[in-house]
Amino acid sequence: MNIKSDILSNNGIPDNYKYYWNYQYELGRQFIVPFAIKTGCFKKGDSVFEVGSAEGGVLAAFVEEGGRGAIGSDIAQDRLEMGEKISKKLELPISFSNHNIISEDIPLEWKEKFNLVLLRDVIEHLDDTLLAITNINKIIKPNGFLFVSFPPYYSAFGGHQHTLGNFMGKLPFIHILPNFIFHKLIAGGRNADIEEVKRLQNIKLTTKKFETAVLKSGFEIFKREFYLLRPVYKMKFGLPSIKLTKLAFLPLVKNFLSLEALYVLKKES
Repeated sequence: MNIKSDILSNNGIPDNYKYYWNYQYELGRQFIVPFAIKTGCFKKGDSVFEVGSAEGGVLAAFVEEGGRGAIGSDIAQDRLEMGEKISKKLELPISFSNHNIISEDIPLEWKEKFNLVLLRDVIEHLDDTLLAITNINKIIKPNGFLFVSFPPYYSAFGGHQHTLGNFMGKLPFIHILPNFIFHKLIAGGRNADIEEVKRLQNIKLTTKKFETAVLKSGFEIFKREFYLLRPVYKMKFGLPSIKLTKLAFLPLVKNFLSLEALYVLKKES
């Protein structure tokens, strides 16, 4: 099975879904899977779950590397449907489920079933950080792992203003301006994205807030890294990733210069 080739041509999959799946897959293949293997949180035969999987491209990379029992959950039904369609085309054993990790009960068949759970660029959108990772803890086997990545709120685009689709949204750090200024600057963006950006203002997920939640959730911090240039930028813009981990003891670096905080959490046995 070669899923790196031109896999999805002439099959009724819209171009935007192909794009998202391909960049997810390349991110998984080139960075997340090798990182997980190197750090010891994934090996061939491990069961894998992704919260906020969208079309499931990252899960595809894990399945290709020997992951089993792969399940992707999301609240966006259209993306789940496309993920299921793509996985069937590629004959990949990935299941998809419409599930809200905050507000819905954990299905019995998921409890303590997975060696590794992925939470990539999702946690900053969830209103209750502690509740989210506490619920995820329930589906991880003892001594299993949770991979988490997110942009710290006070970093250049931690407010997700770049999603607005207007000129002002391209400016870094405008989300830390006073509200009456920031809200005027983003007023020309898409309405749904404006509301989401305002939600993120209320959540304000910082590394300190995240690590405080971790201490209360039944996880321990197994590994953490901080990046000036995120690994995903290679897929999006052709840029190399640049780490800031050795300088992350400085509050300015961790809070304002790190465009990505990456954590591997281990479930306490």
